[in-house]
Amino acid sequence: MSQGLVTAAYIVSALLFIFSLAGLSKQDTAKAGNWYGIAGMAIALIATILSPSVEGLAYIIVAMVIGGAIGIRLALKVEMTQMPELVAILHSFVGLAAVLVGYNSYFEHHNMSELQKLAMDSAVANIHLTEVYLGIFIGAVTFTGSIVAFGKLRGIFSSSPMNIPFKHKLNLLAVVVSIVLMIHFVQVGGVTWPLLIMTLIAFAFGWHLVASIGGADMPVVVSMLNSYSGWAAAAAGFMLANDLLIVTGALVGSSGAILSYIMCKAMNRSFISVIAGGFGTDGTISSSSEEQGEHREASADDVADMLKNAKSVIITPGYGMAVAQAQYPVADMTQKLRDAGVNVRFGIHPVAGRLPGHMNVLLAEAKLPYDIVLEMDEINDDFPETDVVLVIGANDTVNPAAMEDPNSPIAGMPVLEVWNAKEVVVFKRSMNTGYAGVQNPLFFKENTVMLFGDAKASVDNINKAL
Repeated sequence: MSQGLVTAAYIVSALLFIFSLAGLSKQDTAKAGNWYGIAGMAIALIATILSPSVEGLAYIIVAMVIGGAIGIRLALKVEMTQMPELVAILHSFVGLAAVLVGYNSYFEHHNMSELQKLAMDSAVANIHLTEVYLGIFIGAVTFTGSIVAFGKLRGIFSSSPMNIPFKHKLNLLAVVVSIVLMIHFVQVGGVTWPLLIMTLIAFAFGWHLVASIGGADMPVVVSMLNSYSGWAAAAAGFMLANDLLIVTGALVGSSGAILSYIMCKAMNRSFISVIAGGFGTDGTISSSSEEQGEHREASADDVADMLKNAKSVIITPGYGMAVAQAQYPVADMTQKLRDAGVNVRFGIHPVAGRLPGHMNVLLAEAKLPYDIVLEMDEINDDFPETDVVLVIGANDTVNPAAMEDPNSPIAGMPVLEVWNAKEVVVFKRSMNTGYAGVQNPLFFKENTVMLFGDAKASVDNINKAL
């Protein structure tokens, strides 16, 4: 394939990636957006491996077959509840790839003859060395940060934020030392020791950035790591002189950053503090994790009676619904109630679940109409006129402590104000705290009842009673 055809294929791929992002912005066009992305990546892969500058085609095909086989197996095996941690570990692969590409580019430059180095323009050489340095730094931060995110989501690491003395000063010191090393690295024309030291610092920096963030904020972290992986891919594109990789990385990096900014706004957090690793808490939980009063329990039959007498119902799902795979019986219950003339809608918090859009995907999987699935800002004012709210597996996103307790780890985070409804039913397995480790005063309010048990079994029992 000629270089002209490769360039044309890259342009088509870039357009398809843009169409993919546009499609993924809405639920009803998300499926088409996925297909655009698949088509764009297929064209990009074929054009790249058939490029006249590519050597060792047999090795590339073997690697693609192995990687493709692993990817297909994971795609078939991974449950929806495991998708956030899968995305996190995939981000780590992108970061590691950027590190390896950076070192490969460095050694390629380092092994050039003195004559070749003299023939290279000094400005071009400096730009290349800067690209290598920054690419390795971003890749290393993404790699270890994503591993920590994976560990927190999988439950391998504690969801509590790590708190070490002078952590912000240590972060600043890591950045300053890395900048000083970069200046020296470029000035001397590229030597190995500053690169190695920076890589170790970046590994530790990425680990500390994410470890310092509390579990309740992990959806934003995953989104931010998505942005980091995009910039790492763009850096690899500069080092490989691959225009499509630069464009694709920039698209992923910018879209991830925009999504993170939107989510930070929704959680009343500082976007800068996410990047700085100060997001979350200082590691202390001032809100008690013990019960704050008496709770009332209800049976599935009791809840069914509430729903039969209701005219307006709002369902607020959370990660517990995903774990129980309760979206299908919830869809059946919704249909029964709508057939009976009840106005049923869903209220989705921006960080419900552990991945942006997690709940939307689950509900779409159960074939629920898009027009009854509303965002927090669209539905929060409607709770006072709502007869019954069903909180299915949600906890921190419906916690009034965010508004009532200024010392709470989730203080200031906008939440679904479900307690303003006439009656609230909370579906939970136990009275344990949520992912943020904060007790929820909602459980002890006079208009709240608890329905304990597996969410799927509970909703099935309600459906039978209906």
